[in-house]
Amino acid sequence: MISMRSHIVSIAAVFLALALGIVLGATKVQSPILVGQQSNLTQITDQRDQLQQQTDDLTKQVTAGEKFADDIAPLAVRGTLPKASVVLISTVDADPGDRDAILGLLSRSGATVTSQIQLTTDFTDPNRSADLQALLAKSLPSGATIPEVASSGTMAGAVLGSVLLTDKNGKATAKADEATAALSALSTGGFITASGTQSPGRLVLVLTGGAATGGSEADRATVVADMATQLKQAAGGVVVVGRSGSDGATGAVGAVRSDASRSGAVSTVDDAQASTGRLAAVLGLVEQNGGGVGQYGVGDGAQAPIPALAVN
Repeated sequence: MISMRSHIVSIAAVFLALALGIVLGATKVQSPILVGQQSNLTQITDQRDQLQQQTDDLTKQVTAGEKFADDIAPLAVRGTLPKASVVLISTVDADPGDRDAILGLLSRSGATVTSQIQLTTDFTDPNRSADLQALLAKSLPSGATIPEVASSGTMAGAVLGSVLLTDKNGKATAKADEATAALSALSTGGFITASGTQSPGRLVLVLTGGAATGGSEADRATVVADMATQLKQAAGGVVVVGRSGSDGATGAVGAVRSDASRSGAVSTVDDAQASTGRLAAVLGLVEQNGGGVGQYGVGDGAQAPIPALAVN
């Protein structure tokens, strides 16, 4: 008679044998699969290493290109804007480093920056659009006009154009006291801040940041684009310059490029953070001053990295 203990041992031995057979069988079946997976892993690793090497090489090329552009820019712009007068309008998100670098190149070009103003967040705020329009209507100098169908950006461009720009002969288009009163009203209303003495100029550079954030981004970008386009009606040239992301729907550069009437009048640059972009900003003013227009940088809608160098 088989004892219960022997019976349990026998059953356990059977299950142990089955388990061992399954493990050994699985090992034989999976061995080719494991070998194939190992081969795939090796190939993926090799591809990753190759891509990393390509990335490192491209990074070195970009760095070298930026260094070259940084070195060559002062020579490239030298004397390209002799005796030109430039008004610099910045948005609140414009990078001070971009501004200082562009100011340095403008100085090398022979241009003089006659006015610097910064637009506040209220200037492009849709919730303050009615306040801005009412203030602009009251600040319009005598003899100046505003288009019949005008947005806040267009109205701002008309008023700022009348007080910050000269005519083709270099003569101010507004009386000095009217210009001072208009700028003071905009400053008191919280729509602009001004740096130093403001004198009228002939060319305009609008400096912005990247893609706008904080709500109503596209509307804010449109205000800046409309202002720049209206300024071109009175200016000898206008260039809107932004950082990476400014070429999108929420950036001022993108707002200009997305509309044929704007892009046909105003030049843009979408990579102000790069030496090539800052060079393009100044050469864009040179091109505008000569009657041309173009879209530059590396983003959507750009025609070339920089305008073609003109040889005088």
